[in-house]
Amino acid sequence: MEILFWLSLFIVFYAFAGYGILLFIIIKIKRKLRGTPVIPVVDMANMPTCSLVIAAYNEEGFIAEKIKNTLELDYPAGKLNFVFITDGSSDRTPEMVAEYPQIRLMHSPDRRGKIAAVHRAMETITSEVVVFTDANTYLNPDALLKICRHYADARVGAVAGEKRIMVDATADATAGEGFYWKYESKLKAWDAELHSVVGAAGELFSIRTALYRPVSPNAILDDFMISLLVAEEGYRVLYEPEAYATETSSADVKEELKRKIRIAAGGIQSIIWLKSLLNPFNQPLLSFQYISHRVLRWTVVPFLMILALLLNIAIVAAGGGLVYQLLLFAQAAFYLMALAGWLLERREIKVKILFIPYYFCMMNYAVIRGIFRYMAGGQSAAWEKSKRK
Repeated sequence: MEILFWLSLFIVFYAFAGYGILLFIIIKIKRKLRGTPVIPVVDMANMPTCSLVIAAYNEEGFIAEKIKNTLELDYPAGKLNFVFITDGSSDRTPEMVAEYPQIRLMHSPDRRGKIAAVHRAMETITSEVVVFTDANTYLNPDALLKICRHYADARVGAVAGEKRIMVDATADATAGEGFYWKYESKLKAWDAELHSVVGAAGELFSIRTALYRPVSPNAILDDFMISLLVAEEGYRVLYEPEAYATETSSADVKEELKRKIRIAAGGIQSIIWLKSLLNPFNQPLLSFQYISHRVLRWTVVPFLMILALLLNIAIVAAGGGLVYQLLLFAQAAFYLMALAGWLLERREIKVKILFIPYYFCMMNYAVIRGIFRYMAGGQSAAWEKSKRK
């Protein structure tokens, strides 16, 4: 029982903190031996041709600002084109996009999902690089330059940008989303420096057009899978923190929970569909990163958290020593803080110190919900937009 307890506790710690610590140490050693990686300069004369692809479904509330932001992006003249796909939109989104001759509008009245729309657009793309971004995010002016400079290296097959969450001073427990993404961004930077990012977020990522492999229309996390398929081919997926997509946090914890459950269901689907990446004999380093950063969190960790608590209670009840008593006290305190955060959030009382334990527990609860939803066949690939602030 004690061995199982320590193993459970270790895996939970490793998945959320230990892997980050290990990455930090490995990167420090690598820099000592090989020096700090040289970041390529932006060479305006030799930038690759680029297409910016944006799938927008009923986004009339955001689309005007998105278009303005898009047309202000810096890139060499004649080497950038814009493609907006508005399939299935029943509001004014297509009409608003059509007002701009600089943008190529692709519209179909049928709604077959985001990835089907993207596949349709990709059949028409002839540029060397394609960049994907969401309709409700805003890019920094030189984002495309920062991303596309990396394609001078033939080993690079994809480049992921950074996702940033706007959190105001009156934020509720969804402020944990911002903290989580800051930590995830650091892990991605270290992953890329070690070898490759293991999965890009759809808010901002890019690939070499020639490497695009259509995924199934039933894919829930299509962006994640597309980028991992590039890595599976032996190309590096880099991370560029100086190219970022900014969006507001979820409107409330209920909306964030809905989004997390969908991501968790997509995570399980991705693990099943990309099972070849679990074989360490194919690409040992990529498999190590993938399992450490993604697979553990999306499979066993939430269940091991419950198991570790139950085993800790049983060990203490059986006369366990001071170490087990202290660990049980620490676990109880953490979950009580999460419970307090949940109760206060329901009453719209904001205590920031409770944001992180509350968000952490909510995130792992969403994984359990997502696993069961996927296994029951209840998760549609069609994107359900979360309400944003």
